[in-house]
Amino acid sequence: MTSTRLPGKIMMRAAGKTLLEHHLERLGRTQTIDEIVLATTENSEDDPTAEIGIQVGASVFRGSEHDVLGRYHGAAEGSGAEVVVRVTSDCPLIDPEVTDRTVQAFLDQSDELDYVSNRLVHTFPRGLDTEVLHFAALDEAFVEATDPADREHVTLFVWRQPNRYRLLNVPCDRDLSHHRWTVDTPEDFELVSRMFEELYPEDPEFGLEAGIALLDQHPEWASLNTHVQQKPLDLPT
Repeated sequence: MTSTRLPGKIMMRAAGKTLLEHHLERLGRTQTIDEIVLATTENSEDDPTAEIGIQVGASVFRGSEHDVLGRYHGAAEGSGAEVVVRVTSDCPLIDPEVTDRTVQAFLDQSDELDYVSNRLVHTFPRGLDTEVLHFAALDEAFVEATDPADREHVTLFVWRQPNRYRLLNVPCDRDLSHHRWTVDTPEDFELVSRMFEELYPEDPEFGLEAGIALLDQHPEWASLNTHVQQKPLDLPT
C-alpha cells in the first residue's frame, strides 16, 4: 500500500505551531550544537521558511533547490563549522537527547572517525535521525560527488564508502525502528499531530520515552502510518 506524499509539510501546524517551529525549537535544547543553520532554497516560496528560521533565532542559508549537497556545504562553510550535524526538517519530533548522544559519540572519537549516525542501522524511531561528520568529509563529497543521488542525499557519498571513511552507528537500547515519526504523508502528519496535541500542552520538552509511552497507551495511533514505506534512496546499480 502506498500513500500520497505531502507537499508543504513543514509549514503544517500542530499544537499551535508549524512543524518547522517545533523542529527548530527542539534542536535549540541540544547541548552539543553551537549553531543551528536552516539550509533552505533560494525559491520565493521558501521565504516563509526562512522567516521562521530567523524568528526562532537560527541562522539561515539559502542555496540550490536541486543540489542539496551544495546547499549543505554552503551552509557549513558559511558558519565556519569544523563538525557538521545534519538533521532534516521533516522530523519535528527530533529528540535533543538522542541528537546529543549521537554528536557526543562523534566528539569522543573525532580523531578516529569520519562519520557517526544513529541511522546506519535503524533502531530508533524513524524521525530521530542524526548524522555527524567532519567538514573535511563533507567538503570531499562536495568536490568529488557527481552522481545525482549523492548530490541529493548529502551524506550518501560518505557512508556508502566504508573502506574510505570510518563510520560508527549509535544504537538505541532497544529496537524501536518500527515506529515512524517523520512526516512525509498525510498519515504521518495525522500521527505526529496527535502526539503533539496530546503531549505538548503539558510538557513542551517531551522526548522519546514520552512518545513511546503515549503510543503504548494508544496502539491504534501507531498503526496509522505503519503501511507507509520510506522513500528509497535512488542508489546506482
